[in-house]
Amino acid sequence: MLTQSIVASPTYEFAADVRAGLTRPQQKELLSKYLYDDVGSALFEVISFLPEYGLTRADERLLRRHAPDVVEFLPAPVAVAELGSGSGKKTRWILEALCRRQRTSYYPIEISHTALAMCARELGDIDSISILGFEREYLDGLLEVAAQRRHGQHLLVLFLGSTIGNFDRPAGVNFLREVRHILVPGDAMLLGTDLMKSNSQLIAAYDDQLGVTAAFNLNLLARINRELDADFDLSHFKHVARINHEARSVEMHLLSTVQQTVTIPGAELLVEFLEGETIWTESSHKYSADEAFQLARESGFVCRAQWIDEEWPFAESLLIAE
Repeated sequence: MLTQSIVASPTYEFAADVRAGLTRPQQKELLSKYLYDDVGSALFEVISFLPEYGLTRADERLLRRHAPDVVEFLPAPVAVAELGSGSGKKTRWILEALCRRQRTSYYPIEISHTALAMCARELGDIDSISILGFEREYLDGLLEVAAQRRHGQHLLVLFLGSTIGNFDRPAGVNFLREVRHILVPGDAMLLGTDLMKSNSQLIAAYDDQLGVTAAFNLNLLARINRELDADFDLSHFKHVARINHEARSVEMHLLSTVQQTVTIPGAELLVEFLEGETIWTESSHKYSADEAFQLARESGFVCRAQWIDEEWPFAESLLIAE
């Protein structure tokens, strides 16, 4: 078993993105990718175990039950690249099924160094696997993986956990098109999509009683304090989850409970907040099962197979690059 990690330079654009997002004229916004620093990634692992948040368990159930079915659709040899691997726990089922057939190269792509380290520890005991992690943005990492492929080798791209739901629908299609441009015909993507469910179930999932999701969201302000020397007072902000019926999404916001001024020296920024004003930090879009087929068609794939969890409506769809 070979385990390595290729480490990217520091995220130099963090300050620029914070400045751009907090100076938006109508709705202040921070990019959701910045939720996942080391602290945020650890908190999200806790969220995945909460009784209200069934998404991760549904994802794992489908992968555990249908990993052999997924592998049957894939040509040999195939390497695996995962966009946003997290700890890699749920990826084990796919990798073990593949490694029973062939020696497998696995490339987790993450912006969190801690998540990559957890992934290597979680999966390093699988026989016939080599792990090479990339601390990169999704597309940058995938380009590097594709450049390393051997002649005749196909790629399976894993995009699990409904991460596609963090994009609005047009942006999601554009992202999948970018992925498709990196791939060659016959390559595959396993795409997770969270399916529509009741409003009460969604609000509970994104605003749990223990307050773990609130801590996850508020950590973004703490990260700005740590990395950009800001003076956010976290006690003056409140986590809020909202249903956006038009977009068919759940939005996470940080609501300012008082009128206040925050200084962010690392971004050369002074920000005024009105009482009740929010920072929009994340959206999670929900789909119908049929929409995976539409996403595939619009982005240069064909949906070859789909598996749905009934306990927590969730779909895994196998897309093949045309």
